[in-house]
Amino acid sequence: MAGAKFEYDEKGTTFYYFLISFYALVLIPLTYYVWNNIKNTEDKKKTKRECNCPPCQEKRHHIRKREPKTKTLKYLSITVIVILWIVFFAGAYKISQFDRDFAEYDPYAVLEIDRVTSVAEIRRQYRSLSKKYHPDKETGDPRKFMRIAKAYEALTNEESRKNWEEHGNPDGPGATSFGIALPSWLVSKENSMWVLAAYGLAFMIILPISVGTWWYKSIQYSCDQILLDTTQLYYYFFHKTPAMQIKRILMILAGSLEFEKGHNGEVQERVTDNIEIPQLMRDLPNLGDKNKEPPLCYPYSIKARSLIHAHLGRMELPPETLKQDLHLILKKGPMLIQEMINCVAQLIAMAKAGRTSNMPRLDTVENVMKVCPMLVQGLWDNKSPLLQLPHLNQENLRHFTTKKRNIRSIRQLISMREDERRALLRGLGEEEYQDIINVCWMLPSVEMSVRAHDKTLITVGDIVTISTTLKRRVLGEFFDDEEAEQQPPTEEQTETRPEDKDSPKPQKVWLKNKKKGKKAKPNKQQKDEKEDEKKENDDKNNDSDDGEEGDEEKDDKIDSGEEDSGDEGSGPGDSDGENDKTESNTKSPEEDEEEWERLQADVKNIESVLETKSKETYPVHAPYFPLEKQEWWWIYVTDRRKTALITPPSQVCTLRNEEEVELKFQAPEKPGTYYYTVTLRSDSYLDCDVHQNFKV
Repeated sequence: MAGAKFEYDEKGTTFYYFLISFYALVLIPLTYYVWNNIKNTEDKKKTKRECNCPPCQEKRHHIRKREPKTKTLKYLSITVIVILWIVFFAGAYKISQFDRDFAEYDPYAVLEIDRVTSVAEIRRQYRSLSKKYHPDKETGDPRKFMRIAKAYEALTNEESRKNWEEHGNPDGPGATSFGIALPSWLVSKENSMWVLAAYGLAFMIILPISVGTWWYKSIQYSCDQILLDTTQLYYYFFHKTPAMQIKRILMILAGSLEFEKGHNGEVQERVTDNIEIPQLMRDLPNLGDKNKEPPLCYPYSIKARSLIHAHLGRMELPPETLKQDLHLILKKGPMLIQEMINCVAQLIAMAKAGRTSNMPRLDTVENVMKVCPMLVQGLWDNKSPLLQLPHLNQENLRHFTTKKRNIRSIRQLISMREDERRALLRGLGEEEYQDIINVCWMLPSVEMSVRAHDKTLITVGDIVTISTTLKRRVLGEFFDDEEAEQQPPTEEQTETRPEDKDSPKPQKVWLKNKKKGKKAKPNKQQKDEKEDEKKENDDKNNDSDDGEEGDEEKDDKIDSGEEDSGDEGSGPGDSDGENDKTESNTKSPEEDEEEWERLQADVKNIESVLETKSKETYPVHAPYFPLEKQEWWWIYVTDRRKTALITPPSQVCTLRNEEEVELKFQAPEKPGTYYYTVTLRSDSYLDCDVHQNFKV
């Protein structure tokens, strides 16, 4: 290719083809993205149910203040998209008007005759056109005349006609030329310095500065956009204090470096803070402003702590100063709390592995989770959950607990008869009462069922898989529930939904064991008696089924191992023999059906992993939270008897109607029957937690 010569696009037609193609590749996805965002925003406005309580109206007012910017951006985006499409169609039209440089040569078209024309007619047409376009004539056209002469020769000369028919060219086969789709001015000598300067500016100055700036900022944050310094701060304090109360957690949350101006440019430090913050601190008891631990004693931390306490007390703040600072704290609050949970869970895992000495307690993890709905609802955890409803205050709650009634939860309130509920809220107007009913309809009520995979085949140290099915309902379905009115459910009865009637209630047994250890033997005897009765009934019904008898013997062996797990006599050798005996027996139809269900569940799990779900669930009624909050949940397994966290809390962000979550943990080192609790905790509402007990 020594003689190869590159040809650039002199006319610019090829470059325009390349440019319009690349332009379309960018414009089409951009149009889809803008249109999809506008459509989703309009759909949310149509389907949204609004509460008309004063805090909700104030929240919508602040959101509308930001709407002019949103509307301006929306209309600007639409205008830009329309202009870009106009430019695209204009460019496409211009390209369509270009001459076809590589058009197929057709002598019949040049002579303006049909392909079936005879040679005599070709000569006659040639003479006619030659007279018309001869250069010596007034209507002459030299270029047109040359094309006519070439076309006449191609159709009358046998050799030229053969070349045209075989190669498409009367002169015979020719070399194919390819050009580069760049305009010639881009590589001309006159513009070489400008082009070189543009390349140097783009790739040697702008690109390194942009990459360096991005890298410097990104190395300060984790994948969840949390400052690494904040994460280290959480690790330090939670390792230092394994048992942490809520007020201490709020103090550490306020010490997050996201609220310090040096790490976050959104933070504003005003001169008025020196006047407003001390005045606010005087009205806040138990603020802990005497603490001398850095950074908890720094001004930014004290300011953030004061604003959080004021928010939980629902105190009025200056709207143009401290209220804006509080909104910044609340926007980052749920994200920082999730990071706290991750840190505590990792510290617990490290302590179990022997890598650290202080293991955070289960109460610490759950207290951290309680902080999130506290921030969302603007309410202390020791206050009544009824205050999450609009128009209710402490004065109204005095009528909820009397000698005739004891209403302490939202579930109990909506389970009342309509006339009694209206009489209880007679101090409210009709619109205010309707707001309460609307909010109650929105609140979630989750039903949870737990199933252990291969529960009869769990061995020591095995991985236990727990399938948890969550079904979300609304509390509005429980209106006019007279049964709930007659027997008002307590917190434990509402949240705990045991499936196995024969299994004891673990919490009450554990509490008795903690207070009076001597009552363990009667519980064991009662348990053994129940198991013996159950075994006798099963033997009568299944005398001929050897496989099921082997399973029952194995279950009895494991159940008795809970109390005798420390004896050396119940070693793994006995259980291995029973396992061999069970495996040697033929599987019953029930076992085959269970195995088929497990296989189907595995297939569904694989499909659910591959499926991408939206994290938009249901909007939360949170008038004191500056943003639109979605319902999310935490789910985890605990051992309430040992007050231990078994699985790290997993965040459920896709629960709309029904969701299945798998939790895995390692079986204990000693054989026996162990009782665990699956807990589902809301990150948006107080008193919406669900507990489900199970045993392995």
